[in-house]
Amino acid sequence: MPRPILINRDFTCLWVGQAVSSVGAAVFSTTLVLWVATDLARGETWAPMAVSGVLLATGAAVLVIGPLAGVFVDRWDKRATMLRTESLRAVLVAVLALFACLPTSALPVGAWLGLIYLTVLALHAAAQFFTPARFAIIADLVTGEADRARAAGITQATSQTAWIIGPPLAAPLLFTAGVQWALFGNALAYVVSYLAVRAVRAPRRETVTVGRDGAEPLGTEEPAAEEPAVERKSLRGEFVAGLRFFAGSRFLVVLLTLAVIGQLGVGALETLNVFFFTENLGAPAELYGYIGTAMGLGGITGALCSGRVVQWIGARRTTWISLLVSGVLLIAYSRQTGFVGGVALLFCFAVPLTMLNTAMAPLLLAAAPPAYRGRVLAVFYPVTRLAAMLAALVSGWLAGSLLRDVELSVAGASFGTMDMIFAVSGLFVVASGVYARFALPDTDTAPDPGPDSAPAPAPDPGKARSAEGPPTEREGVPGVRPGGG
Repeated sequence: MPRPILINRDFTCLWVGQAVSSVGAAVFSTTLVLWVATDLARGETWAPMAVSGVLLATGAAVLVIGPLAGVFVDRWDKRATMLRTESLRAVLVAVLALFACLPTSALPVGAWLGLIYLTVLALHAAAQFFTPARFAIIADLVTGEADRARAAGITQATSQTAWIIGPPLAAPLLFTAGVQWALFGNALAYVVSYLAVRAVRAPRRETVTVGRDGAEPLGTEEPAAEEPAVERKSLRGEFVAGLRFFAGSRFLVVLLTLAVIGQLGVGALETLNVFFFTENLGAPAELYGYIGTAMGLGGITGALCSGRVVQWIGARRTTWISLLVSGVLLIAYSRQTGFVGGVALLFCFAVPLTMLNTAMAPLLLAAAPPAYRGRVLAVFYPVTRLAAMLAALVSGWLAGSLLRDVELSVAGASFGTMDMIFAVSGLFVVASGVYARFALPDTDTAPDPGPDSAPAPAPDPGKARSAEGPPTEREGVPGVRPGGG
């Protein structure tokens, strides 16, 4: 009998929810960027800072809520957590859509921006619980390295496909039907995701005893109506145990460091690409959605190729080579002056970057024992988002003030504001590739977190290479990732 295409029934339900919500998120993110840049802040010198505020609101949620969310996710029922967060996110977006039905003149610009930022902040605060819960539940529903790599590949490809479908829908909806319809569509997407998650059968789970510093798996049991009896200790103790575990793993530390360096580079792309698109490429804002389409196609190409590439040259080489190539392509993108060349370069840029991201998820999953999965992601995600937040803040400030209208000639090449920032960003990505080349270990064994929290040793990430295929999603393991919301 042939294997199910999507591994098993429950993973298929999760995939359906992800597919619909990812398209909704792509439409939502693109809509917000265009709404702020072309309407609320059109023609203003502070427009880049206004766009960066959306990213800063995202980063603030990650930094404030993310570190502690992992502790609660490790305690709570994962499926119930996902259901609650999807309900909350649907309500939040629906409320913003209702406000968007009002004419722009009904509220001051500052009030509109504040409403957008608060909504984004609340949405991503909820995501801090949803993302690690989904990460953990997939580990329960999909067993075996080969199937986990397949699940990661399906998830990554789906996320990239959403960025082919979503952005081209966002611009027409915004400029013809109105911003409220894009927002209502995203609210509906969260409802569909809720129904899909509800169809997932509760996975077998581990019975745990939580000690002063963490948890010790004792075995598995069938799903029950109530949570298994556990001894709850201090939130601080569990949080510190997660930090200690992460800091004790050389593999996790190096992976996080290179992701941070790379994120400092590509973070500027999220903030300034809409301005580069209209000013440097000379393209109308109505075509901006095709940037997401090009990067989505590049992402799918990278996801399809990554398994073969990793099998051919290994995970370590795939990581540092992908970063080097991505950095060079970002520098090349900064020199483009036409729509076709810019879109083609972003397609190429997304291919190696997706190969890098698809290699991160199985490695992180292999390095994190079940009792620490939420906390490992709760360290990795906030730190990388902090790097993106700083990149958004600095690039928006530079473009709107210090480097505004600047012109510079380097080795015969002329640079303006946007292309200079993108070129320097590419150098950051190249630097992360150089760092990965010399610092990323071939293997790593998870350390023993202590006598009070002694989970089984994590699998050796190096041994996962034979099964490494394309991994996770946008709402999964955060790696070095370019724009798109």
